[in-house]
Amino acid sequence: MKHQNLKSFLIFEENIMKLKKERIVLGIDPGTNIMGYGIIRIVGKKMEMIQMGVIHLEKLDGHAMKLKRIFERTLQLVEEYNPDEVSLEAPFFGKNVQSMLKLGRAQGVAMAAALYRNIPVFEYTPKKIKKSITGSGNSSKVQVASMLKSLFSIKEMPKHLDATDGLAAAVCHYFQRDTSGGGKSYSSWSTFLKDNPDKLA
Repeated sequence: MKHQNLKSFLIFEENIMKLKKERIVLGIDPGTNIMGYGIIRIVGKKMEMIQMGVIHLEKLDGHAMKLKRIFERTLQLVEEYNPDEVSLEAPFFGKNVQSMLKLGRAQGVAMAAALYRNIPVFEYTPKKIKKSITGSGNSSKVQVASMLKSLFSIKEMPKHLDATDGLAAAVCHYFQRDTSGGGKSYSSWSTFLKDNPDKLA
């Protein structure tokens, strides 16, 4: 009887270890008109694409309604795919301050939705994501999409390349397994705010 219990325990422990080796990463490319996303599954050293797509926000009236939709849809993706980690593209520094502010809010809301479900969040700069996919931080959206098409043997590319940008964020996180690779992780909303007090305004 003892040997049987020990055997059952060892099988259970082995199954737990197998489960730990599998991770699901949700990648998000925040946007105020279109938000791209991609989901990958990592088993050991193998990676496969589960899904990618876009969330349309153009027809919504007002920035607040767009932020509300981003939060709701990100939460739906989290609940549907149950990711272990979320990888976000950080807003780039541009000349248009208003656009940057809106983009930063979109990123913050998507991040809040993941943290609301206690999912660790990582963010990477656009250059870091592009470099991890193509080897060059100055690659175009088309070049990134083409590399992902080859990597995952995608038959038909999406109409909006925001989807492949979201997928690229997830793949970048796979290539940068630890935070020393250029990404910054936040285990909670409070730790994010400590580094980004301006997001509270």
